[in-house]
Amino acid sequence: MKPLWQLDPAVLPAWLSPVRALASKEMHLWAGGWLRDRAERKLWPKAHGTKHLLFAICDHYEPLHGRVSLDVGKARVRAWHERYPELARRFTDADGRHPRHSFFFPGEEYDASFLSMLEDLVSGGFGDVEVHLHHDNDTRATVRDKYLATLDCLDRHQVLPRVDGQLRWSFIHGNWALANGRRDGKWCGVDDEVELLHELGCYADFTFPSAPDSCQPNMVNRIYYPSSVKKKRCYEEGVMARVGSPAQNRVLLLQGPLALAKRPGKLGVRIESAALDGSDPPTIERAHTWASQEVSVYGRPEWIFVKLHSHGAPEKNAAVMLGDTMVRFHEALGEQYNDGTKWKLHYVTAREMYNVARAAMDGKEGNPSAWFNYEIPPAKRCAQ
Repeated sequence: MKPLWQLDPAVLPAWLSPVRALASKEMHLWAGGWLRDRAERKLWPKAHGTKHLLFAICDHYEPLHGRVSLDVGKARVRAWHERYPELARRFTDADGRHPRHSFFFPGEEYDASFLSMLEDLVSGGFGDVEVHLHHDNDTRATVRDKYLATLDCLDRHQVLPRVDGQLRWSFIHGNWALANGRRDGKWCGVDDEVELLHELGCYADFTFPSAPDSCQPNMVNRIYYPSSVKKKRCYEEGVMARVGSPAQNRVLLLQGPLALAKRPGKLGVRIESAALDGSDPPTIERAHTWASQEVSVYGRPEWIFVKLHSHGAPEKNAAVMLGDTMVRFHEALGEQYNDGTKWKLHYVTAREMYNVARAAMDGKEGNPSAWFNYEIPPAKRCAQ
């Protein structure tokens, strides 16, 4: 019998139309994992005292999305360069820090002018630049060259940190196809890609959730190390991060929240996959769902990780991410998740979120802001 991720909904017979409808949303890949996660968390340690919400937006930041011209791409980045600091300065978290954005930049779209503007945002303390890559029909050797070229481009702008001389970075895979994860084999080709990522300095992957895409794993709402790094879709099995568990010599996977959630004021449910875009803007109701999934390191339930994703460069999405909708959202987020007693809000980058997870594994406690630079320091270009 084929594993669930190899099931093609199109081959199911017509009389199984209800099943086909669910399979078309790829729910067979993850709904069982989500229900299992909900049941298991009833047995997990409970948080006492103040809860800390670690809030990160990890942007698949593609200025040329839609195959637009270089001039359009420059205008898109310019909009963020000009408008994001203005928006972010309006809000502070429990540590007095402004919202921070993680720009996962696609190596195949490199242009020096794009990175020059992102440099300013990084040096101003408004975020980090990380690695994103779209690739197809590759071997380990050919994709290795693409990663090295991407790292070289970003290193010219000093936006990636180094530890003991090696570039260190986190990653989101283009088209979600990490470790050759699609059933049709497109947009990757390299089964042992996660092993290669680690060899080149990657410390964490932030690709998931990807529902309703077919790359979505059955492990849901987890922070974990993949059990194997050599096989296709290695992310389907893993060792959960726990307080007291040692770091492993491989990439840590940090997932954003995934759930079935009630639609406010409507019948039925929606797939909540933590995506922000023009058709699905952030709301405080969605934030309640994100927080209630309680993504955390086992044994440190008071540190709750909310990793969202977006494609923020295109105009329709930027209008949400940089406009009044986001202003209202941050206002509500501060009101309901930063009262100082029940909740404290912490705006973090992907790198800082990883550092807090590693600190939790090593038994650190208290205010997670003490551990934002725990293992991976800021890039040279970052504001200290």
